[in-house]
Amino acid sequence: MFDKILIANRGEIAVRIIRTARAMGVKTVAVFSDADADAMHVKVADEAYAIGPAPATESYLKGETIIEVAKRAGAQAIHPGYGFLSENAGFARACAAAGMVFIGPRPETIEVMGSKSLAKDLMEKAGVPLSPGYQGEDQSVDTFKAEAARIGYPVLLKAAAGGGGKGMRIVEAEGALEEALTSAKREALSAFGDDRFLVEKFITGPRHVEVQVFGDTHGNVVHLYERDCSVQRRYQKVVEEAPAPNLPASVRERLLSAGVEAAKAVGYVGAGTVEFLYDGGDNVYFMEMNTRLQVEHPVTEEVTGLDLVEWQLRVAAGEPLPLDQDQIYCDGHAVEVRLYAEDPAQDYRPSVGDVTHFDGPFNGEGARVDTGIAPGAAVTPYYDPMVAKLIAHGDTRGAALSRLANLVAGTQLLPLKTNQTFLHRILTDEDFREGGVTTKFLTDKLAIADDVPPAPEEVALMVLNAHLAARGPRSSLAQAIGAWRLNAPASVTAFMAGLEGPTPISLNGEGDHWWGTVGDAAVDLSHVTLNGDSATAQAAGQRWSVEGIVPLADGRLVGRGRTGPISIELTDPGAVAASGGGDAASLLSPMPATVTGLMVEAGAEVEAGAVVMTLEAMKMEHLVKAPAKGVVTDLYFAVGDTVGEGQKLLGFDAVE
Repeated sequence: MFDKILIANRGEIAVRIIRTARAMGVKTVAVFSDADADAMHVKVADEAYAIGPAPATESYLKGETIIEVAKRAGAQAIHPGYGFLSENAGFARACAAAGMVFIGPRPETIEVMGSKSLAKDLMEKAGVPLSPGYQGEDQSVDTFKAEAARIGYPVLLKAAAGGGGKGMRIVEAEGALEEALTSAKREALSAFGDDRFLVEKFITGPRHVEVQVFGDTHGNVVHLYERDCSVQRRYQKVVEEAPAPNLPASVRERLLSAGVEAAKAVGYVGAGTVEFLYDGGDNVYFMEMNTRLQVEHPVTEEVTGLDLVEWQLRVAAGEPLPLDQDQIYCDGHAVEVRLYAEDPAQDYRPSVGDVTHFDGPFNGEGARVDTGIAPGAAVTPYYDPMVAKLIAHGDTRGAALSRLANLVAGTQLLPLKTNQTFLHRILTDEDFREGGVTTKFLTDKLAIADDVPPAPEEVALMVLNAHLAARGPRSSLAQAIGAWRLNAPASVTAFMAGLEGPTPISLNGEGDHWWGTVGDAAVDLSHVTLNGDSATAQAAGQRWSVEGIVPLADGRLVGRGRTGPISIELTDPGAVAASGGGDAASLLSPMPATVTGLMVEAGAEVEAGAVVMTLEAMKMEHLVKAPAKGVVTDLYFAVGDTVGEGQKLLGFDAVE
């Protein structure tokens, strides 16, 4: 076994690898960019070294720099985690040339299976069923148009070197293909440094089921069962679970066998995932093979009781697989969701800034949290906005889902906005809980992603809690009121931000009785009690409660209610009116970003909705569109410039 390894990654996966290495008595070396100098993975490693500026292209993707650090630190092996250099055959070869072990498959395997086009060629020769497509060397737009016409629309564009949904586009008709391909190539080049693409028939409404495989240098290959990753948004997995629910036994047997045979066909070594589309009947289609540890590996660990990182280290050190196939069992059910620092109400725009509070029922039965974030850390615009993976295990799928829903509801990451409410709605959705949903689940259930307001009673309790917090002891509402209003009914007014403008809130109270309106809804609360960060009351004989209420500096109130996490935003309607609001906001940078494209010149006339600029932040491309028909009067930035959040991107005059 190795004495010391370097981890060529950051965030939660670096912390995850360090945890296992430490348990095995292996020392760890972390690397960090300027943006990560105070990151958790830097603090928990035995050693840590700076490798460059914040952009990944100048730090975490600088393989030669990382290898030099590994030499200096005396590391014997390098673990790439996932993303960054994990599927880079050139980096794997460079590690070997430097006398270090790359903890992953052979470079030749990475080249074949890491390329979606080469992998499909290999699987076709091996008799693995494929969906119709084109993965040739001719990358011209005309060729893609011709092949898409041959295959038949809709088609799916996929980055040949891609993963994690980056660079993927569905194209419904020929007229949309060129723009989609151009945009996808920019995104793929930024994320992977490779803009080669393939196109394949888009199979409407399949399930995404994948097989975890493991191979060693002695020719042994096993599977560690399958995972279902069908709940996806923009081809990014949102929920992952093991085993796949409602999967016929005959399909499962063929799936697991195909995964093992695919790995054997390339002499696979290490952890890998063979991904398939399942049509809900008897057919499965090979998609790709990821030659690395997957983000969703914890659910496999939870149902098998195995440590996949430990297996990676042992296999890389030349040891045989710890277990034979007949010694590996699947026990119970596990589910994982990805907690992102993003704002679902703003088209999932990444939320960046300092984290002041991150807590929850992390130590509950069957609960697991993998993260690289702690209070005092910062979420920056330079990397993927995933901040944690929340995982639950149970004897049954229902038990695992209930535990995970409670874990999600009780988690608080402040003051950043997250997809927490979105995740909770998925986990409590009746169709999802029945099992076997397809990749169309979130498309068909758009309401899950909507900004659904909490109950008026919950809003009233949160506003009362926040308004009265500074006015006296919170153990008794009557005492709190008495500290600032005597011999008369008390009154509280506020405005809550909404999709159609500010919603007025007007409440009046005497003792523990409060009444009034939240928008158009009347509320009448009795037995109102404030206890620290919680508030309870009765309304029409029903008990209402909100827990974990925290007022934030940006005007938001967050807490946990009956149906899950609650977030409301109190606002000043006068300030909203004065700001102008409206379409002009679309010309402000939504976050710190880099300008990657300018589609217009000063003086250009554009139609409403025309793309005028592209921005890149957190490895995603963002389109800036004209808010109306008009004229671009000024260009304030050039390609390559960095822009700050809220900065005006260009001058624009609307034309009536």
